Amino acid sequence: MAKPISNFDFISFQDRDLTILQGLFECRVMSSEHIATLYFSGSKEAANKRLHKLKAEGLIRERERHANELSILFLTQKAFAVLREKGKLANYSHIPKSSLANRAQVSDLTIQHELEVMDVKAALYAGIRNAEGFSIAEFSTWPLLYQFEVSQPGSGVPKLIKPDGFIRIQKKESDTEILEHAYFLELDRSSKVQSKLVASGSAYLRYYTSGGFAERHGAPRSAGKDYPFRVLMVFQNAERRNNTAEELLRVNPPIYTQVWLTTLAEIKADPLGTIWIWPGSYREATQETPFDPMQQPRRVKEYRRQANRELFVERTIRKARLLDPAYNRPTEEHQTDALNADERGD
Repeated sequence: MAKPISNFDFISFQDRDLTILQGLFECRVMSSEHIATLYFSGSKEAANKRLHKLKAEGLIRERERHANELSILFLTQKAFAVLREKGKLANYSHIPKSSLANRAQVSDLTIQHELEVMDVKAALYAGIRNAEGFSIAEFSTWPLLYQFEVSQPGSGVPKLIKPDGFIRIQKKESDTEILEHAYFLELDRSSKVQSKLVASGSAYLRYYTSGGFAERHGAPRSAGKDYPFRVLMVFQNAERRNNTAEELLRVNPPIYTQVWLTTLAEIKADPLGTIWIWPGSYREATQETPFDPMQQPRRVKEYRRQANRELFVERTIRKARLLDPAYNRPTEEHQTDALNADERGD
C-alpha cells in the first residue's frame, strides 16, 4: 500500500507548517522575508531553517531567478494535495477547480504586484504585533473571495470589483467587547488608467451606500450604515497619490473620507504611523491655493508634472494614523466629522 501523502520524511511536522502552506496557497507567492515576518515573529533564521525542510520535502519551490534577485517561493502540487487531505481548502470549495489549479501560476507581469501586496501585509502584521489591544482577524489576498458587483450610474451595467486584499482589524475594548474595523486594499503600480482607479473608488462607495457589504454579512441592505468599511489605496509615489485624491474629489458624488491613500514606501517604513491622507484632507490643504483642484480645469490630453505641488502638499496636508480613534469613521456620512475631529478634540 502506498503511504499517505501526509506522512512526511522529516520529523515533527508542525501545525505552523500547514499554516505556512495555506498562506502560500492564498497569497500565491512570498519571499522568505514575508514568511519570517508573518509566521516567525520576524526571525529570518528560524524561518529559513523551516523553509529548508519544506523545500526538501518537495512542498515549496523557488521561482527561477538570477543570483542578485529575490527568492520567490510558491507551492508544489504535492502541497496542494496535503492541504486538501488536511481539510484546509474547505473554505475554497465554492471556487472553480480551474481557479485552484491555476492559483500558483503567476506571470512575470503580475509577480511584482503580488509581492508588493505581500509587502503591505507583512508590514501591517509587524506593526499590529506591537500595538496593544489590536489584532488582525483576517487579511485575505485572494480577489475571488471578496469580489463584488455594483451597478454603474446611468447605465445600470454591473461593474465587477476585485480587491487586492480584505482586512479585518480588531481591538479588544474589554473582556466582553471587541471592536472590528474592515478595510479593502487596492495597490496601484501606476499601470492602471487613472480614470479606472477612480471609478473603483466610486464603486466601493456604492457598495457601501447600497447596503451590498451589509448583505454580504447576512444583514438586510437597509442596515448598510451598520457595516462601514474603508478603502486603503497604496501608491508608488506621492504624485500618483495626489492625482488620485484630486480625481476622487471631482467625481459625482465626490469621495471625501471613505478612501484613504498613502505610498508603498511609507506603509513599509511605518505602517501604523501618520501616513494616511484622504481626499477631504487634500481639499483642505489646497483650498484657495494655486493647487486647488476645484479651481483648475481637468487635465484631458496632456499631463504635466507639478513638483512644487507635491512639495506644498507634503508640507501642509494633514495626515492620520490608521488606528487613530479620532479618524476611525470610514463612511461618507461622517466626512465633516473626520475633517474637523482635531478641532473638536474627539
